[in-house]
Amino acid sequence: MLTLDQSLFEAINAGPATPLFLIALARWVSVTLPLLVGAALALWCALGTREHRWVIAKALVAMAITWVGVHLLRWGVPAPRPAQLGLGIQWLEHGARAGFPSMHAAQSFALATSLALCRMPRWAGVAFLGAAAIAWSRVFLGVHFPLDVLAGGTTGILAAGATGWLVTQAPLSWQRRFSAYSSHPARPWARRR
Repeated sequence: MLTLDQSLFEAINAGPATPLFLIALARWVSVTLPLLVGAALALWCALGTREHRWVIAKALVAMAITWVGVHLLRWGVPAPRPAQLGLGIQWLEHGARAGFPSMHAAQSFALATSLALCRMPRWAGVAFLGAAAIAWSRVFLGVHFPLDVLAGGTTGILAAGATGWLVTQAPLSWQRRFSAYSSHPARPWARRR
């Protein structure tokens, strides 16, 4: 598996002959796109409806759980980045901390999955395309191995799924737990207002 991961990395990583506009595009996707998404979420929260703020809150919780999951995995599996092993070309300045799993991929897939679970298919589709582009850019720029972004994406998807389940399906869901009617459910024949 590691040989396949290394071979895929070498096939995707930008080399000396790669056109500069592709490297610039990958840098924009890797660095600027996440900042624009964060600004768009803040604007959406400020101008959106109560339902939109609830969607953003669920996405932020999923991203927080993802952040914890990535750090736990990095602590448990301190895998080096390609440049630390002398592989490929690193086109983006990066520290020497563990690269497995990719935080960028994890966060972007957590957001996309949260939007999908909140039944926002158009925004989820755009977010999944952005997440795939971010995952590609991290390998293209030599910052991660393909397995790093695959594990990051999986971590984000699982964290968003767990968040969605906790919010809507858990036996002690927050909605039911703090509902005024949770201890006195209405009878079927009771009139609703």
